Order: sequence, then C-alpha cells, then structure tokens
Amino acid sequence: MAEGRHSQTAAAILMVRPAGFGFNEETAETNVFQMRDENLSDKELHEWAILEFDALVKNLRAADVDVIVFEDTPEPRTPEAVFPNNWLSLHQDGTVVIYPMYAPIRRLERRPDIVDKLQTLYRFEVSRVIDLTHHEDQGKFLEGTGSVVFDYQGNCAYANISPRTDADVLSELTELLGYDLVTFQAKDAQGIDIYHTNVVMSIGEGFIIICADAIDNVSEREVVLSRLKDTGRDLVLIDRDQMGHFAGNVLEVESRGRERVLVMSSQALQAFVLGQIKTLQKHARIVTSAIPTVERVEGGSIRCMIAGIHLPRREFLG
Repeated sequence: MAEGRHSQTAAAILMVRPAGFGFNEETAETNVFQMRDENLSDKELHEWAILEFDALVKNLRAADVDVIVFEDTPEPRTPEAVFPNNWLSLHQDGTVVIYPMYAPIRRLERRPDIVDKLQTLYRFEVSRVIDLTHHEDQGKFLEGTGSVVFDYQGNCAYANISPRTDADVLSELTELLGYDLVTFQAKDAQGIDIYHTNVVMSIGEGFIIICADAIDNVSEREVVLSRLKDTGRDLVLIDRDQMGHFAGNVLEVESRGRERVLVMSSQALQAFVLGQIKTLQKHARIVTSAIPTVERVEGGSIRCMIAGIHLPRREFLG
C-alpha cells in the first residue's frame, strides 16, 4: 500500500448550473435509477431542476463551503451537464483528468474553458492534464468520480466494473496517478449492474459508507471490506434499499473554516437509521438539500452534482 499523501476532503467544489436539463435517453439503458416523468413537460422539469440546484448551492454556501458555479451553455443541449464529476477530476498534485464518456451526448459536456477559468479566474494550479477520451474510439469508458471513488489518504482507487467503467482504462489511470486499485462488481436486488461506483460507496476523512450487500461475489466483497477496514475509518454499512435512496451517493467536503461538511440529499438522509447518522455526525456536519427532480429524472444525487477541487491554489496577493 502506497504511503498516504493527500487530504480526503476538497476545500472548494465545482458545480454546473444546467441550461437544458431533461431525461437522457442515451444513459437510461444503463442507469436503472432514471425514470421518465410523464406528468411534467421538458420546460417544467428544467425549471424544477434549476430550483433544486440553486437551493443546494444556497445551502452549501450557508455552510461556508466554497462553491464555484459555472453556467451550462444552451447549445449544444446537454441534459446531464449538472453532473460535472463524470468528465473531470481535479487532484492535489495539480493533475486534471478528462474522462471517456459512455453516452455521445454527454461527451459534449467536456469544456476546456472551465479548466482554463479555474486557473485564470480562481488561481488553481494545473501541472498536467491526463486526457483519456481517446478510449471512446474503442468503446471503453470511465466516468470520472462516478466510476472511481478515490481514497486520497490511502492512495487507493475503488471501482465497480460496469458498462461505464472499463478495467483497462482504470489500470491506465491508476498507474498514471500512482494509486492502488481495488475492483468489484455491484448489482441491485434484481441482479442488474450498478452503473457507477459512487452510488455504492463514499469515503470521508473518518468514515466510509458502502453497500457491501451489492457485491455478490463473496471473495470480492471480503477483499473490499478488508481493505476498507485497514484504513481505520468507521465503516457504515448500508443495504440495497438504502443505496436505492442514494445513501451511498454523498460527499464530505471542507468549509472555508475547515469544518468537515457531509452533503447529501433529503432522500438520502431519510434512508439512514439513527445509529448510522450518529456515526456520521461524529465526523462531519450534515447538510442536506431536496433534489427529487434531479434524482428521479437523471438517476444521480448530490455527490454526482459536485466535482471536488483538490488542486493547489495560489495565494491571493491583493
């Protein structure tokens, strides 16, 4: 196991305010959490998503979290632009990784201007860019911190192999980053592949949430749990029903005052039992926001909406 070097929590986060939110046909076939809403028009769905997004940003800023919001572009239309964590990750050594995306329409979300503005407007330092998008030509995909859950402290990457998470691309990424790799396959109660790893698990500074029940292969499950227990963190085991309510799709970040803040949806909070909540509250302040439209229509929750900015930042000299 490599020596830990990094903090687990990001001191700033990136979010993208949607301009064309709506049901995405191209991703629905691999994401059982997505549901078409026949009762609302596309315009109404977008309006609800905007209200939910703005309320979440307001709640995060009220908790003193440094939130950097970029506006989605109206054209080309990108219905899932609200999930920027799938096309980039931003690391403490100054590395930016750009990822290959499963759905062609989602590839339009990748925006070099956002990376440029992080450097020029917000003083973040980028020392190298790892561009993995060429793997799309071979039908191999890896969707950012949806596909990969990083233990930054332990230099280990956890990944659930699925149509959106390719083992070869994973190996290339972890070799370039110098991370160990632990893979597994997770399924829902109906035996259908879980599309992203960050639905199954979340790693904080002092805790780990995981739906170990979703890993049917006993030996794989034991390897994963053994590695997680070795970190010394509190392990919060959720079941498949809790996972289905996005209890695993949460993220711990750091406020400007260096307080640990655990961000989750209202649905996720309601899925936890009291003992689990008390364990999590030992480590972080819980901040929630209701995002039922985003969760229902696009099949992702609050963790999917946040790209943690772990990049080094230049001091402001005035």
